[in-house]
Amino acid sequence: MVNIYEAGPFEGRLEQWPVLAVSGALEVRLAETEHEIEQAQRLRYTVFYEEMSAIPSPRMRELKRDFDRYDEVCDHLLVVDRDAHDEDGQPLVVGTYRLTREHDAARAGGFYTAGEYDLAPMLAGLAKGTKFLELGRSCVLKSYRVRPGSMQLLWKGLLAYVARFDIDLMFGCASLQGIDTAEMALPLSYLHHFHPMPPGFSVKAQPELFVDMNMIPKDQIDPREARRHCSRAMCARAAASATAR
Repeated sequence: MVNIYEAGPFEGRLEQWPVLAVSGALEVRLAETEHEIEQAQRLRYTVFYEEMSAIPSPRMRELKRDFDRYDEVCDHLLVVDRDAHDEDGQPLVVGTYRLTREHDAARAGGFYTAGEYDLAPMLAGLAKGTKFLELGRSCVLKSYRVRPGSMQLLWKGLLAYVARFDIDLMFGCASLQGIDTAEMALPLSYLHHFHPMPPGFSVKAQPELFVDMNMIPKDQIDPREARRHCSRAMCARAAASATAR
C-alpha cells in the first residue's frame, strides 16, 4: 500500500490526517487498510458495471470488484458513512476517488490516462518540478448522490490532499454513459468549446481512440442545457480530462 503518512509541504496543517473532513455522519479520509480499498473497489463495481453497464473481466465479475494494477500504488480517497455499515460491520464506503501522483504512477509503468491520451505535450509543456495528480475511478453510491454534502465532501477531501502535497495540476479520464457519440454530441461539443486545455500543451486521444468532439458549433450550444446533460451523463467527475479534439 502507499504510505499515506508520507510528509508533505504542509505537514501539520491537518491534525486528523488521514481524515480530511467531516460533515455529520459522513467522513472523507484516505484508505489505510486492504479492506477499505476493497470496499472502494466494490463501490466502483456497483456503479460502473451494475449501474452503468460496463463490461467487467471474468475475475472482476467473480469478485464483484473493479480493480487494476494502479490500485496497488495509488491513494484511495473515501467518503464513509459512520451510521451505515458493510457486511463486515465496518463504516460503509459511499464515495471514492483514486489519486495517483507521478512517482507512484512510475511504479505502475506510467499514468493510467496515458493509455487513452498522448500526455507528452502536457508533461513537457510545464516547468520542471511541476507536481501532477491523476484523478480516476471516481463515483458516489446512487442513494448518496442526492444527499446534501456527499459530493462536496469528496471534493473538499481532494482539495485537502492537493494542499498537503502542494499539487500544481490535476488531470484524469472521465466517463460518459453509453457508446453512441451522436447521442453525446451536446456534452462533448460543450466540453470542446467551453473547457479546452490551455494552448501549447493540449493533449489528444490516442489515434485509435480519437473522436472529434467538435460536433455542434459553439454559437448553437446552450451552456446551461449542456451542463445539465453533462451532469446527467456523469462527465462532471473529471471534466478536465475531456480534451481530445
